[in-house]
Amino acid sequence: MSTQTNRKISTQESLAVTLLLVGIALAYLLLFLGLPLLAVFVEAFKKGWALYWAALQEPDAWSAIKLTFIAAAIAVPANLVFGVAAAWAIAKFEFKGKSLLITLIDLPFAVSPVVSGLVYVLLFGAQGWFGPWLQAHDIKLIFAVPGIVLATIFVTFPFIARELIPLMQAQGKEEEEAAVSLGASGWQTFWRVTLPNIKWGLLYGVILCNARAMGEFGAVSVVSGHVRGMTNTMPLHVEILYNEYNAVAAFAVASLLALLAVVTLVVKSLVEWQARGQGVRLQN
Repeated sequence: MSTQTNRKISTQESLAVTLLLVGIALAYLLLFLGLPLLAVFVEAFKKGWALYWAALQEPDAWSAIKLTFIAAAIAVPANLVFGVAAAWAIAKFEFKGKSLLITLIDLPFAVSPVVSGLVYVLLFGAQGWFGPWLQAHDIKLIFAVPGIVLATIFVTFPFIARELIPLMQAQGKEEEEAAVSLGASGWQTFWRVTLPNIKWGLLYGVILCNARAMGEFGAVSVVSGHVRGMTNTMPLHVEILYNEYNAVAAFAVASLLALLAVVTLVVKSLVEWQARGQGVRLQN
């Protein structure tokens, strides 16, 4: 058998294997992602647009929607500041405790969100370490909006830092050192050199952080107290409605979460495409 024939058979086998793998991947995505997502929207609109819209306008649902966006609007900027500062320190400087800082950043990935919520209850609850002092000063964290924000910040703060650390390490220190040697201050170096180099990775991390903040359930469930109309986010409100057999309203709110997830995926894909166009490799 000639070399050309061997190459042809090898190519045909590779094509067959590729098509098989692609088919398996598409079938898996359709079964475990596409169909459930489709089912959410089908069930949400099952009894018509009027009931769907009424479910979203219901006061408790509207309160849950607003609280979800409030928690994300506070948690994401807070994690943005922390993530950039931590990544800049870890990637550009050597200092004692660097490995400990990296470990602390990864901590929310290793700890169950339910456990992290329980820790906040043990610290700031009525019977917690700081509970009596908080009560004496009329400060309420647990079973209130501040506790939800704190829990959301905790479970989401690794995303931006973990996206930027390898990116900044790969870029090295040469450009910053050159800027400093030319007389640039620390802030000038950051704004004119560092930030433009990490803008796509930063945006990518913000998208992931925001998606997790709006969809968080475990930690928020523990610290919220499930006070209807006051401390329920969208995921918690969906659970309550479903447990009450109010399927239309539950799927209506769930469809809004699913729509936000789809928009997030589209924006994420656009950012990845733009980053690849500029030769930036993002962490997935």
